[in-house]
Amino acid sequence: MHFQHAAAIWRDFPALVPGVLYAENITADKEISTARYEKTARTRLASGPESELPEIGAWRRAFAAMGLKPTQYRCASESLLRRFRKEGALPRLHPLVDLCNAVSLAFAIPVAALDAAQITWPLEVRYANGDEDYLTFGSEVEHPAKGEVIFADRAGQAHARRWTNRQSGRSAVRGATSKVLIVAEALHEGASNDVPGLVAALAAEIGEAWQAAKPRTAVLTAAAPTFQLET
Repeated sequence: MHFQHAAAIWRDFPALVPGVLYAENITADKEISTARYEKTARTRLASGPESELPEIGAWRRAFAAMGLKPTQYRCASESLLRRFRKEGALPRLHPLVDLCNAVSLAFAIPVAALDAAQITWPLEVRYANGDEDYLTFGSEVEHPAKGEVIFADRAGQAHARRWTNRQSGRSAVRGATSKVLIVAEALHEGASNDVPGLVAALAAEIGEAWQAAKPRTAVLTAAAPTFQLET
């Protein structure tokens, strides 16, 4: 199992700090409290809208650099915070997804949870060629535009579009999911401290809820860009 960001991504976004976690033996029958993460998010939002958070501002600038309108295409954490601010809660989907969403709220950093069994490894965050297949949650196949940042596997499947904007239905975590890859990515000043904290929080929560999960983690850099495991 091999995950990395392409050299061109590191070149164009040198502030990038990715955190990665792999876990096995995940089940959908756990009860996980997300209250403390939601409390942190409420406290942060009380000081102003999500768009004013430095973590979100950095992603807005990155989206603008990619030619995307930041108010039309929002990173995942901004979308979650926006919904949370308006509705006061997020829907419950799966205990692992709920945990990732809550941690994403608290840190204001996008967190993607992927069903590792649905990926043809290796997986790379790179610019699209334009011929990759992206499966929507409505089971429609799209082809990301050439130059769009995607999570692409060896089979030419895109597991995310517009980087942290839209995850594929192909590798979404579901009830039958057992093995997961979780990726958190940040671009703001202070990300080198925040991302390790986020990954540590997820590892602790997952290890406590799923004792057989044995989370393995890494924080990647341009000098050490690869997360590789024998599974």
